[in-house]
Formats: sequence, C-alpha cells, structure tokens
Amino acid sequence: MQQETVIRGNSSVLATNKVLRNTYSLLALTLLFSAFMAKLSMMYHFPQLGPFMFLGIFFALSYITHKLSNSGWGLVAVFALTGFLGLTLGPMLNYYLSSAAGSQTVMQALGGTAITFFAISAYAIKTEKDFSFLRGFIIVGFVVAILAMLAAYYLEITGLSLAVSTLFIVVSSALILYETNRIIRGGETNYITATVGLYVSIYNIFVRLTHILGVFGND
Repeated sequence: MQQETVIRGNSSVLATNKVLRNTYSLLALTLLFSAFMAKLSMMYHFPQLGPFMFLGIFFALSYITHKLSNSGWGLVAVFALTGFLGLTLGPMLNYYLSSAAGSQTVMQALGGTAITFFAISAYAIKTEKDFSFLRGFIIVGFVVAILAMLAAYYLEITGLSLAVSTLFIVVSSALILYETNRIIRGGETNYITATVGLYVSIYNIFVRLTHILGVFGND
C-alpha cells in the first residue's frame, strides 16, 4: 500500500514537471514568434487597431485556442493568437522608438517585464501556498481593467490611463502566480491553456509598463 502511494506520488510529480516543461518551452517559442511578428509589423507599418476590433479578434482567437487545446490544432491556434498580439506591438514600438528616449523606455519595460515574470514564477514554484483564491480577483480585475481601458481611450484622461495600466500589471502578475501555482499543484494539466495565460500576462505587463515609463519619460 505504501509502495503504491509512493509510485502514485512520483507519477504525479513527473506529470507536473512535464506540464511545466512543456509550458515553458511553448511559451519561449511563442515569445520568439511574437517578436518576429512585431518586427514585421514595424517594418510594414501595421495600423493600430481600435479597442473594439482588437478585443474582438483577441477573444475570438482565445476562444478558438481554448476549444482546440486538447488537439494538435491547439498549437496552431496558440501561434495564431500570439502572432496577432505580436503584430499589434508594431505601432506602439514604432511610436516609442521614434522619440529621443524611446529605445531606453522600451528596454526598461522589457527588463522590468522579465524581472517580474521570473521573480513571480520562482516564488510560485518554491512556495507551498495555494493561490487558487486569486481566481475571482483575476476575473473581476480583468473585466474592470477592460472597461476602464475603453473609458480611458475615449475620455483621453492621462490619470485614468495610468490607473488602467497599473491595474493591468497587478492583475497580470496575479495571473502568473495563479497559473504557475496551478501547474505545480497539479490543477493545470494542459500546457496550451497554461501557455496562453502566461503569454497574455507577459504581453500586458510589457505594454502597460512601456506606457507608464513613456508617460513619466515624456514620450
């Protein structure tokens, strides 16, 4: 009986490690692909999308990815989603890189995003705490952030825009902690859906951190 328990425990650990390894491998590939698409977007001056068009395409691709997450087509859907998000980075990057201190702003945002992701991921992997209670906060936080984002877009209020960016960073950081913790505790067994959650969090943190640094750097 004790031997069976040990075997099951070892199998569970191996399965968890496999999901974590596959998630990080796919995440690395999607980030590289997204960077490539962002470069193409910058070269060919991909237009900036309006908020409703952006959200419509994003949620449609997210829905398709979720539906296909248990098949090989899920990988195609993941790259379609992350490639699209990469394209949307082009106009923002062109805008900031055209200013005097824009390249410094972008590099600082990249560094801050990397530090945030690795620090939170390391904590989620090492800690024994259960962060499942964050689910409700994350859902409500993203709904509020999206609604506030639309309001800030049309009202053009800098203070509200900064508050929205801060909220996106906080909620996205919570999602990294929640998603990584789920993988470690065996609650997340699909590396495709896990990758999407982590990628979207990284994307949001980078975009919003760039905005905040740009505002305070007068970009």
